[in-house]
Amino acid sequence: MNTSMNYSKAEDWYIEEEKFDSSWLGKCEAIMCLGNGYLGLRSATEEEYLNEKRGYFVAGTFNKFDDREVTELPNIADIINLQMIINGCCFTLDKGTIKKYSRKLNLRTGELSRCIVWISPKGDELAIEFYRVVSMADLHLIAQKVIITPINSNISLKIISGINGRITNSGSQHLSDGDKRLYEQKYMQLVQTTGESQIDFVHNTSLSFMIDNETCELESRIIIERRKIYMEYEMDVPQGIPLVIQKISNVYTSREPDNADIGLKKLQEKSLSLLKNAVAHGYDRIAYDSATEWGKKVWDKTPIKITAEDEFDQLSIRFAQYHLAIMVPSHDNRMSIGAKGLSGEGYKGHTFWDTDIFVLPYFIFTDPQLAKQLEQYRYLSLNGARAKALSNGFSGAQFPWESAWLDDGEVTPVWGAADIITGEPTKIWSGFIEQHITSDVSYGIWQYYKVTDDQKFMDQYGYEVIFDTANFWVSRLEFSEEDGLYHINNVVGPDEYKEHADDNAYTNYMAYWNIKKAMEYYQYLKEERTSIFNKLLNSLDLDASYEMWVDRADKIYLPVPREEDLVIPQDKYYLTYKEIDLTNYKSQTQVDTIFLDYNIEQINHIQVSKQADIMMLFLCLEDMFSYEVKKANWDYYEPRTLHDSSLSLSSHCILANDLGDYDKAYDLFRKAAGIDLGTNMKSSDSGIHAASIGGIWQCIVYGFGGVRMINGKLRIEPKLPKTWSDLEFPIIWHGQKLIIKINKNRLQIENITKEAEVEVTIYGKSYHIDDRLEVDLPEGCQL
Repeated sequence: MNTSMNYSKAEDWYIEEEKFDSSWLGKCEAIMCLGNGYLGLRSATEEEYLNEKRGYFVAGTFNKFDDREVTELPNIADIINLQMIINGCCFTLDKGTIKKYSRKLNLRTGELSRCIVWISPKGDELAIEFYRVVSMADLHLIAQKVIITPINSNISLKIISGINGRITNSGSQHLSDGDKRLYEQKYMQLVQTTGESQIDFVHNTSLSFMIDNETCELESRIIIERRKIYMEYEMDVPQGIPLVIQKISNVYTSREPDNADIGLKKLQEKSLSLLKNAVAHGYDRIAYDSATEWGKKVWDKTPIKITAEDEFDQLSIRFAQYHLAIMVPSHDNRMSIGAKGLSGEGYKGHTFWDTDIFVLPYFIFTDPQLAKQLEQYRYLSLNGARAKALSNGFSGAQFPWESAWLDDGEVTPVWGAADIITGEPTKIWSGFIEQHITSDVSYGIWQYYKVTDDQKFMDQYGYEVIFDTANFWVSRLEFSEEDGLYHINNVVGPDEYKEHADDNAYTNYMAYWNIKKAMEYYQYLKEERTSIFNKLLNSLDLDASYEMWVDRADKIYLPVPREEDLVIPQDKYYLTYKEIDLTNYKSQTQVDTIFLDYNIEQINHIQVSKQADIMMLFLCLEDMFSYEVKKANWDYYEPRTLHDSSLSLSSHCILANDLGDYDKAYDLFRKAAGIDLGTNMKSSDSGIHAASIGGIWQCIVYGFGGVRMINGKLRIEPKLPKTWSDLEFPIIWHGQKLIIKINKNRLQIENITKEAEVEVTIYGKSYHIDDRLEVDLPEGCQL
């Protein structure tokens, strides 16, 4: 444990930084970021530092700088800046003496705070407190409060603060310089517009001051510069008397449906009027309303309780739920969750399979309405998926590896980091040949349907996606005269250390599953729901599609376990590649250290995996494989897997628990929880890892809680870690909210909705729950 980070007692709900180090700024900026799904704000400090990376993002406001770059989420104007000059010395923790320092994020309320006692280079000692919230009650609102108390002398203070539009995306400027105005000598406004997508942003902010509990008007002047508007205030503050500064800000865009047709001038007027209302409420009221909403939306709705020897375990799931809440765009189904949420520029705000496989299940089981909106995004982006398939010479819908705008199609960058051998940029093949995401999208839709029983969703959206993704796969298959089977060649599977792989097991099995599911639903609609069938019949040429599915599905090459050891080849050649000693890479404290010794071309031909690949099959399609096959493949592939992807540890944790290796499962859970929350002070610089955050919940609920949807049925087989005595969590199944309580000996399930009976399988036995069920667990829950 690095002594700079402290994870307080679980009942305190705090993540705390106890020591300031400007080289670690990115870590706290990301893991302590604030947001509400509409906007995300990295927790940069009010004062500026060399190593900081300020970030402020509004969901779904993508822009492309020019044709040589891809669409990305713009980093908009800095709104939180506040510079303090004390008796001529600029406040900065890089100078002077820090007598006391604490920065905390309260996960329960979403409030960020810093408490500092600082002595300036001139000897002035001050207590300075900073508080900040991004409102969960008003999605457009940011509120700050600063309390400055001189300790050993009177001070002359200058405050400089406003709106700084000079922020870029690592040098790429997406926003033009627009109107800048000061209203009523109090309210600052700055307008920005994206260059290609032409989205207007209207920023407003206002500062107010209280000294000794009395509101005061200070001497001030307005300064307007290129891409910047700010105010300078000057005052004298007596020793021992606190000065309270409040800065209230908001942002509105023309992207929101309510603002799309009102015009920029009306948007400026509207946003300014709403800011004035917020300023009248003040920081404390805004923070209170936001905290109340946190309770309603998250903590009262989906409480997860862990009784464990180490309180970090409880804190880790609260940390995960906090970030899941601030990354999901609950206000709009035209956007989804990026791989970094709204916590940084990493992956340019794009949506990957991370959402469908690792994040979506949390919302499916806890907030089906939000899950539906995430799935509607996939449906609404069908045209982009169809365009991608067509551009590659295929039929149907091929979902892009990275998604942004609904109709963007593929937005994966073409070039990445330098090759250590050649010195040239490495081509990013994912956007071209990592195609399993197409079946991942269909799998997410099917999982949503089976858990929620939302037939209306399937009628309106789901069947069409499953049918048209199946159409892609049958057009993608390659027939071999040699064996009379269809193959899928030249792909990247989940293991991105194997490019240009033939017959990747995960890709082939999921394509097979996708086509088989389309065949099943074709028959169901034709026989049982003729109106829906007829609606899709002509638009998708369903009869011809069905004939193609039937002709090819059972001729798809599916790698099977070898007779001698039950190992399934990850791809056609993986098991023929050379083996090397992976000991140093398996014990690494940083990811991707193998690239210090090998380039990607060399790694392509070594038996080493970046992340779960074969293992992913045992999670998504676990009923297709026996325990013996899963165990044999675990024993073979896990030692060869470096877990260099944040998606890997949680998947392996669940499988380790399934296979009875409980100590390993718990160890993997702790490592998964530590990707962002752990002691690696640089792991999260470019943003949190959304898939890993979702994976923490999966470790607890899928793994230790044993909850699984198996072919449309609910199964619960808990296996708690040795250091846990109790686990309690809610899930929603077919509209019924179930409270699941587990201890070492007993499982209790309570149906608190009581509107319908729920069927569940527990260690091979079927039960029906209309009220409450209690079951004694097998000793040790051994397999």
